[in-house]
Formats: sequence, C-alpha cells, structure tokens
Amino acid sequence: MTTFIDFHALHTLAPNNINRGEDGAPKTAFFGGVQRQRISSQALKAAQRKGFASYLDRSRLGVRTKRVVELVARRMCELDGSLDEATALNRAEKAFTKAGLKISTPKVKKDEDPKAPMAGYLIFLGHHQVDRLAEVLVEKGEAGLGTKKEAQELLDTEHAVDVALFGRMVADDAALNVDAAVQVAHALGVHAAVPDFDYYTAIDDLNRQDEQTGAGMIGTVEMMSSTVYRYATLNVDQLVANLGSVEAAAQAAEAFAATFIESLPSGKQNTFAAHSLPELVAVAVRDRRPVSYVTAFEKPVEVDEGHDRRAEAAAALAREASGVQETYGMVPREEWVMAVPALRAQIEGLGEVRSQPELLAAVRDVVTASAAGTPEDRR
Repeated sequence: MTTFIDFHALHTLAPNNINRGEDGAPKTAFFGGVQRQRISSQALKAAQRKGFASYLDRSRLGVRTKRVVELVARRMCELDGSLDEATALNRAEKAFTKAGLKISTPKVKKDEDPKAPMAGYLIFLGHHQVDRLAEVLVEKGEAGLGTKKEAQELLDTEHAVDVALFGRMVADDAALNVDAAVQVAHALGVHAAVPDFDYYTAIDDLNRQDEQTGAGMIGTVEMMSSTVYRYATLNVDQLVANLGSVEAAAQAAEAFAATFIESLPSGKQNTFAAHSLPELVAVAVRDRRPVSYVTAFEKPVEVDEGHDRRAEAAAALAREASGVQETYGMVPREEWVMAVPALRAQIEGLGEVRSQPELLAAVRDVVTASAAGTPEDRR
C-alpha cells in the first residue's frame, strides 16, 4: 500500500507581487465564480529548491541547466589540472551524446569566440552525478562510458534530492526520466481579490530647482493581498525508489516539509517585503490516495468588518477535513497541525497540535516507518 503525506497551509500575505505574469500583474485564477490571487506551482517549487540549501548539503542537490557539457568539463579540469579545456569539452559532449541527449554547438558571428556545446533544453542533474561522470571521463576516457545503457546509468542513479522530489523529463530519451515524488498545487486565495496599484515617484537627487521641479520618474506597480490555501502531496514510496535509501528519503521529506512551511517566491520582495509565515499547517498521512481540501474555499470566505478572515478560513478547512472523513471514510493514518494561538479554537479535527520541530520530526519518522515494511506491505 502506497503512503502519501498531504501538506495543507493557510498563509496570509500583506500587499505583494511575489508571483507575476508577463504583464507584471500578480497571477490570478477564477474559482467559485470569483477572481482570486494565485501563486503558481512552478514558483513555489523553485522557492523550495532554493530553500533546500539551508537543510541539505550541496552535494545532495541538483542543478538545472543547458550547459551540462560545460559543467562536466569544468569539473574534469578541476580533477585533472593537466587536462585542457577543449579536450574536456569534447569528452563531455561525447558522453552526453552517447547517453542519448542531443547536444549542439551554438552558432556565433565571425568576430565572436566559439561557444561550448549545449543541450537544447534544461537538464536536471545531481552534483554527485556530475562528479561521477567527470571522474569516469578523467580516469578512463570515453572507453569508461561503455554502452549507451551504461552511460545512462551514470546519469540515472543516486539522484539528487530535488530531482527525486520534483522529477525530471528528458525529451530525447524517456529512459532518463524520473517520476516526481511530489505534486504541488497552485496556491489559491480563499476569498475574492482584485489587483490594486501602487503609484510611486522617484526623485532626481541632482535636480536643480530652478530648472525642473517634480519627480524624475513616475510609475505604478500592481499588488494584491490575500489569504491563500497551499497544498502539496508527497509519495513516500516513489521518493524511496528515486533515492534508493530510506534514510536519504526521510531526510528529503523533512527538508521538503520545512521548505513547504518557510519558503516563498521572491518576486518584488524588495518593494513589498511580504515575509509572513503560514498561520496554519496541517499534515495528513494517507494510504489510499492524496486528498486536497481546496473545495473548502469554493465558496469565498467572506467576513464582516472586525472579524478575522484567518479564523474563518481555518474553520472552513477543518469542516472540509471532517466532511471528507465522514463522507468517504478516508480517515488519515496520522495527522498533525501547527497553528498560531489565535486559531487554536478553529482547528479541532485537523489532528494533534504540534510545534514546527515536532511536526518535521513526525514527517521524518513516517517515512522511516513506512519504508521499513516489505514491498508487499506497502502495495
């Protein structure tokens, strides 16, 4: 039986523009017939990847780049100071080509220096995989790569934590794909919201008042303020399979939980500094399937003046969780909740109250315990 860990959060953001579209406006979506603020799944995952550096050693993380040939060649030159750059680039290019990736050399103008070969799309590799490929090419040259399958194994074992969590797709060869262990929803406002505009001016410090008065620049920036619902689910069995180690999976799950709580996209933060933390985080461990509680907010949360929207949203979330259990019989194996004191009265039914350190430890223990059973037990 597969183990899933569902993460739910309510997060109130002051005026912000942490995730904007091509027009510069905060991203939005219609849900329940009204417009809401939206924070894209991609932006949330990118913020978490950056946050992993606070919890995991760099060697256990990955890098996403088109410059994979240059990356491996640079590492080869670090390992062997006698190796010239051109030779290293040539070996690295042949290695990726042998593994089934399409590598090409960018065209340059006559007066430009030649550029290193590049992949046609972003490739997600772990630093450990880069190091291992570089070591093989330095010690054994191209002969050390063996067959195409053997070359692919250098890029498809001992995955970085972020590759194991968020997956990898390689257009040229599906054999190098990695199924993601995590699914992350777009964060969605629990109430209707419309963008507002910040009209601002900038003063020219060297203006001469006898020549010009007024602003040196005038502009506007769009912003929104919302309480958003965030959701993600972690497939424990897939994570263990991707990493090949229960201990590594437990550490990865703990880091994911921590960054789910603490990370936010960085858009326009110099302007708005919307660095709040979630007021509520609920975690549910399930066996049958993941369950999002987003439908708790299909009807927008509306409050009268003087009432606490956060409290109303927390109460709606708790009602939805209870409704799922009552209607479908989907009772979580375990569930915990952390919330600011002002919301403690609204969170009954969401699980045992924990602090953040206690919640992170519980997530880690679930992975260790779930993976301890036999494969038959976990089916």
